Amino acid sequence: MSWEKSPGGFDRRSFLITTGNSQTKTKRFFERIAGLAAIFILLTAADGARGGDTPALTEYQVKALCLLNFTKYAEWPAGTFARADSPIAIGVVGGTKFEDGLKKAVEGKTFGGRKIVIQNIAGAEDWSKCQVLFISASEKNRFPEILDHVKSIPILTVGEADGFRKEGGIINFITKDGKVRFKINLEAARLAQLQISSKLLSLADDVTGKP
Repeated sequence: MSWEKSPGGFDRRSFLITTGNSQTKTKRFFERIAGLAAIFILLTAADGARGGDTPALTEYQVKALCLLNFTKYAEWPAGTFARADSPIAIGVVGGTKFEDGLKKAVEGKTFGGRKIVIQNIAGAEDWSKCQVLFISASEKNRFPEILDHVKSIPILTVGEADGFRKEGGIINFITKDGKVRFKINLEAARLAQLQISSKLLSLADDVTGKP
């Protein structure tokens, strides 16, 4: 980045990108800013009310859009992806109305040159194929089994039932004053070798496991 002075003395901010790597970093920066704004809007929308003639978002539409944007604030360790353009795969475990909204949310979306895709989950062998794993409330009794299986793998685990974070999940959706909110377990993130952006932490209702 360079700063130039205009003849009249006004500062003119000029982004002079000279390498492909710099272009990628700049694009990723603006994608993250947009994603953070989207999460903030979703979390602060009272009871899902959108105003005007725009239909209100359902709880699962809000969760799907938040989940999509969470991918922009997690950093996976080197070697997680086979190629620079390998997709970020999101999987869903358990019966929920979540998947349809998630498919619409990720359609055509990319981050940092990676497509966001849905990983079909047929069984436990598919959990490790994901970079993000959403575990629905229907699987509450299986939280220990599922999380024990993936806890040391670089997977961002997200759940929606009470106790998910205490069982070792990384992000736990909650409902507060009629709004979708979330809590974060940084100790679980470190065990999974993931780094969570401080920007996302600032939007969480509670963060445990801080250094």
